Amino acid sequence: MDGEQKNIKSEKITVERKNFFFDLKENGRGRFLRITEDVRGRRDAIIIPAPGLEEFRKALDAMIDACKDSSNATV
Repeated sequence: MDGEQKNIKSEKITVERKNFFFDLKENGRGRFLRITEDVRGRRDAIIIPAPGLEEFRKALDAMIDACKDSSNATV
């Protein structure tokens, strides 16, 4: 499984006009999450190695909390 990628799990979500694809994959170097954004045919992706997923989730949770806090604040 040197250059070959095995797909473990995939999910797709749509937010406004953007499609996000979450693909958990594995290759010879280990497992990783590829997050791809598709906006009208233009694709951008980031790859997060599996050992960093927990830290990535914590950062995402902090962003969600900050978004909730700022939307509840009075201006």
